[in-house]
Amino acid sequence: VQLQASGGGLVQTGGSLRLSCTASRRTGSGATMAWFRQAPGKEREFVAAIFRFTHTYYTDSVKGRFTISRNNAKTTWYLQMNSLKPEDTAIYYCAASETLILSSIYGSKNYSYWGQGTLVTVSS
Repeated sequence: VQLQASGGGLVQTGGSLRLSCTASRRTGSGATMAWFRQAPGKEREFVAAIFRFTHTYYTDSVKGRFTISRNNAKTTWYLQMNSLKPEDTAIYYCAASETLILSSIYGSKNYSYWGQGTLVTVSS
């Protein structure tokens, strides 16, 4: 499966962006679709995921501000980012896997497929 991420850009503090990730084919019924991010000098970290097309999970720092969703065809997922802060600045990567159990969705090493990354810059 090939993933294509888009939607990054430069935005002021408090602004919004919507990221998209499109898969080259529909993933299996047990798939997890996720977003990770990596800021300069830091490790890649979990942001949000949709587990088995239904259940959503977020890292604490984005709860209430970010929303992950998917389309009905289950080939595209989104990350709506509101109330952006400078600390949200990072390269955002979409990821997917067809075989994860719930406890594994937070680890980047557990994902089989990755998009190329899209840069989000939040200015203060």
